[in-house]
Amino acid sequence: MSQHPWTGGFVHEALGVRITSDPNALLPVEDLVGLALRRNPRRAHLLVSRVLAKHVPTEPALVLAAGELLGSLAGAALGSTVNEAVLRSVAAEVQAVLRGEGAAVDGDARGAGARPAAGRSARARLMHAREQLWDLPISHPEVLTIGYAETATGLGRLVADSLGSYYIHSTRHAPDGALAYGAFEEAHSHATSHRLLPTDPALLNGNVPVVLVDDELSTGATVINTVAELHAAAPHPVYVVASLIDLRSDADRARFDELAAELGCRIEVVALGIGRIELGEDILARAQHVIAALPAAAGNDGADPAAAEATAQKPGTLTVLDAAKDCQRPLRSDRFGNPAGMSSQYLGTLPEALPGAVSGEDLAVVAAALRAALPSGAGPVLVLGCEEFIHVPLTVANALAETGPVRFSTTTRSPIVPIDRPDYAINNSVDFASHDLTEDGHGPRHAYNVGPRLGSTQGTGGSAVGFGSIVLVPEPGTDLASITGPGSVTEALRAVTPAVVVLLAPADLPAADEWAGHPAAAPAAVPVAAVPLTGPEFGSYAAEDVTWLLKDLRDAQLEAPTAEREAAIQSGGANYAESLPMEYLPSAQYQDLYEEALVRSAPRVAAAVGTVTELALAARNREPVLVSLARAGTPIGILMRRWAQQMHGLDLPHYTMSIVRGVGMDETALRYLASRYDPARILFVDGWTGKGAITRELTAALEKFEATDGVRFSAQLAVLADPGHSVELFGTREDYLIPSACLNSTVSGLVSRTVFNKELIGPEDFHGAKFYSHLAAADVSRDFLTAVSAHFDAVRAAAVAHAAELAGTDRTPTWVGWAAVERLSEEYGIQNVNLVKPGVGETTRVLLRRVPWKVLVHPAARTDVAHVLLLAEQRGVPVEEVPDLPFSCVGLIHPRFTAGAVGADGKAVAGAAAGAGAPAGSGAASGADA
Repeated sequence: MSQHPWTGGFVHEALGVRITSDPNALLPVEDLVGLALRRNPRRAHLLVSRVLAKHVPTEPALVLAAGELLGSLAGAALGSTVNEAVLRSVAAEVQAVLRGEGAAVDGDARGAGARPAAGRSARARLMHAREQLWDLPISHPEVLTIGYAETATGLGRLVADSLGSYYIHSTRHAPDGALAYGAFEEAHSHATSHRLLPTDPALLNGNVPVVLVDDELSTGATVINTVAELHAAAPHPVYVVASLIDLRSDADRARFDELAAELGCRIEVVALGIGRIELGEDILARAQHVIAALPAAAGNDGADPAAAEATAQKPGTLTVLDAAKDCQRPLRSDRFGNPAGMSSQYLGTLPEALPGAVSGEDLAVVAAALRAALPSGAGPVLVLGCEEFIHVPLTVANALAETGPVRFSTTTRSPIVPIDRPDYAINNSVDFASHDLTEDGHGPRHAYNVGPRLGSTQGTGGSAVGFGSIVLVPEPGTDLASITGPGSVTEALRAVTPAVVVLLAPADLPAADEWAGHPAAAPAAVPVAAVPLTGPEFGSYAAEDVTWLLKDLRDAQLEAPTAEREAAIQSGGANYAESLPMEYLPSAQYQDLYEEALVRSAPRVAAAVGTVTELALAARNREPVLVSLARAGTPIGILMRRWAQQMHGLDLPHYTMSIVRGVGMDETALRYLASRYDPARILFVDGWTGKGAITRELTAALEKFEATDGVRFSAQLAVLADPGHSVELFGTREDYLIPSACLNSTVSGLVSRTVFNKELIGPEDFHGAKFYSHLAAADVSRDFLTAVSAHFDAVRAAAVAHAAELAGTDRTPTWVGWAAVERLSEEYGIQNVNLVKPGVGETTRVLLRRVPWKVLVHPAARTDVAHVLLLAEQRGVPVEEVPDLPFSCVGLIHPRFTAGAVGADGKAVAGAAAGAGAPAGSGAASGADA
């Protein structure tokens, strides 16, 4: 029996999750996996593998033995003559190690009196088992093997190496110029989109058997989607599904048979462990209750108690080894597809020409350099791969393990609740910001069981004192700056270990001409010139908050005096987006008004964020890709992303892009999105509506894009406030102060409004913007987000109830805002709806960026628009009270603009209104977009 309790015991007792194993399988499922709680509204539990090294630091030889054993099963399914006695002998050795017979494989302290079986260490038993597999007559170079990202990319490579086959794994990375062969959905995952990016798609089109490799089969839905898509592109005679465990129900198994009959092919499944899983009643609700009841020290707030304690200590050292000068060749990622080759033995026997792996000579050099860099006598070493990059770091860990205790694991995007107890699989968490450019953007990443155990000395990962040092092996070609500094993976690791060593490897990236020959239906590549931006290099928001689909124009001279800009705009000589207004820095008095407004409005804004996010999740099957319209939409998109993450455990991609009235949407940005996501998932986000100009601009621009590019995006727009009644997804239709409308860049990530100037923006560029880094001292962008999100828990029930209420009502736009603006334009003799800006947000913009003529205010709203009244006073703009105004306020741009409409100090001169010849009067107004 095992020396340790089953690491699924807590979840079994708390949620009623029960696993039973098929006695005829090679290994019991309970030996192969433990259980943990997910932060994911689709699934409450997570099967945590003990042989995959994704979430549990593991002896490298155990990972290799399990993968090669699975590869042998796949070889038998493909027709190789395999002695079953050998397979069961190897499985018995693996099981003995998993049960603690031999030196510990997971870094635990072993029970007193436990002795290594037969005098052999766990590693010795595993190496002996692997040697038995290497002697099996398995060779299938004609086969196509595909691994699933992110969890099974390394496992897939081990299976492919056992078969000697071509290998490619799916990916969520988004390399420049890459063209997708296919995509498929992993329905239960927190991040669902996968793509295949072969440089030679012909290798996927052959009439050959396909082996699909994953770590677990729960329902098989992902496999069914994959087989259907692959077969539609190019029929294959046989599909072998190789998984560490298979827990499908009878109904799920029948669906595989039905699909095979429908396609006229054979689908066969092999697994190390086979069984069934029973989920308790109301498991999702029960899981949320269990998580909510956990004390903060047990991970209820996502904090890692081990890391929290360690941060009080001196951070570990950081050493960087650059392998580029020592390695004979750079590494070609398996995501691009690599040809057949046998690499199971790794040390000294690896073919030099095999891409995607470190040669024997290079591996020896790297291992020697690492041993020299690691502190001696500091405890066990952890080698940590990064997300999809698993196979090469595993081989490095295995080489290091020849001379001392080493465990292997990788970082992950999976959000899991850590609980420090021996009958639970995930004991602690180290969290940090991602550094890879993936199709769903930046977001939080994690490394589990890498910190010290505080509650006990028993369990699955690390040890009572943690790891003495950690070797981080990021993707080849990773920029060191992206993994160092505040919030980075190295900073997080330095908090829990005395020494961090980073191993940088050179990358062999496909050249542009290697993508030739792809199917015509493949999405067009986004030009290399269009490179997304993230903070802190661009903007003051964290990288995981938003990815900017913008061109950095910080060095361009774009600001012009307000009078000059207004004259050019109204004369038709320029579009308002060709230049920028002078950036407004608030006075101390105005800043105080903003702070007061934020305190007063934050709970109201939080409730509206919750309502619109709940509606948005329902509108996009809980999988929206948020694309905010810069710049007013950016903070709202971030808040919506945070609501989805905090309340539902969803890690939503969030981008921001440009839309320009009179020009349309940034089509390069649309092509970027279309190349990475199902267009049906895209949801555009803005701050508020007024008369609905941006809503109309959005619809027209997307219709034009569909006509030119053949890609259809939904014109549905989600906004925080919709006083103009021009959208269906909104948090409220009241016209009240949204504090982020009070300021310019200092509440919007220090980024300017967007620029479309053909002298600076080429046909393959994103629209542009400036990063005002010199205004950092006045920046309140993150403070605004914190102030609003602090109220999420308090308003959750009301927001969810309001969203449910709205879902059952008719929210069809009535465009009352547009009608009101037309009426105001006529009543005030303006005769131009673009000069009438209704609503608090738009009135504020008029006073900050345009030449204002008048401000109309509802008498009951004076307290809510105090900042508007102050700005009007400072700029000498007359304010009229209009009792029947259906908005809090309306800003009127000067309708007969000349240079004389503003004084030398930029203020409107007295009597300018009379000079314009507009009749006095009152009327209704409507909110308008920028």
